Amino acid sequence: MAFQAEKMTKSMSKDYFAHKAESYEQNRDRVDNVSNIANTILEKTHIEPSMHLMDFGSGTGLLLERIAPHVKKITAVDISPSMNRQLAEKRASLQCELDVREIDLEEQSIDECFDGIISSMTMHHVRDIDAMFRRFRELLKPGGFIAISDLDKEDGTFHSEDTGVFHFGFERNDIARAAEQAGFSGIEVVSASAIEKEDRSYPVFLLTATASSHKSDG
Repeated sequence: MAFQAEKMTKSMSKDYFAHKAESYEQNRDRVDNVSNIANTILEKTHIEPSMHLMDFGSGTGLLLERIAPHVKKITAVDISPSMNRQLAEKRASLQCELDVREIDLEEQSIDECFDGIISSMTMHHVRDIDAMFRRFRELLKPGGFIAISDLDKEDGTFHSEDTGVFHFGFERNDIARAAEQAGFSGIEVVSASAIEKEDRSYPVFLLTATASSHKSDG
C-alpha cells in the first residue's frame, strides 16, 4: 500500500519512458506479447474496415500497427512524448489513418466517439480504474467495444523500475466488475498471453465488452 500511495503522489507529467522509447521494440518478449494480444483482439471482436478505433496507451504503436490493416483509422492516445515521437515515425508505413494525441486521459477527454477502444499493458498505470472505464464508455459510439489487455494480479516483481505503476496487475473478476459498473455488457475475460521474465511467467488477460445502450449513472 505504501508503494501505491507514493506512486499516486507523483506527477503524471513525468515521461517515465523517455529513456527506453528508442529501444522499446528491441525486447523480443514484449513484441511477442503484443502480437499475442493483437491476435486475441482480432479473434474476440468484430472489427470492420470502416471502423475508427482508439488505442489507449499506444506507446510506439506495437499493438495498433497489428490492428491497422483491419480498420480505417486509429487515434493513438499516450501521455509520453518520447513514445509518441517513435510512433509518429511509423505513420507512412501504417495501413490505416493515424491520429496521435498526447494527452492524459485520466485528466482530459476527447471530443470524438469511437467504434472501439483497444489497449495493451496500460491499465496498471491508471490510478482510478473505475473512472477510466467510465471514460471509455463516454468515448464509445452505441454498441462500441473495448478490448483491454493487462497483467493478471502479481506480487509486484514484474516491474523492476519506476514507470508510474499503480496496480500490480488485476484480479479478473475485479476488472470485469469495474467494466460492468461503467455500463458495459457481454463482458468476457480470457487468457491472451504470458510474459516470461527472470524465470517466471506472468499471465496476461484480455477483457472484451460492449457499450450498453444506456450510459451508466455511476
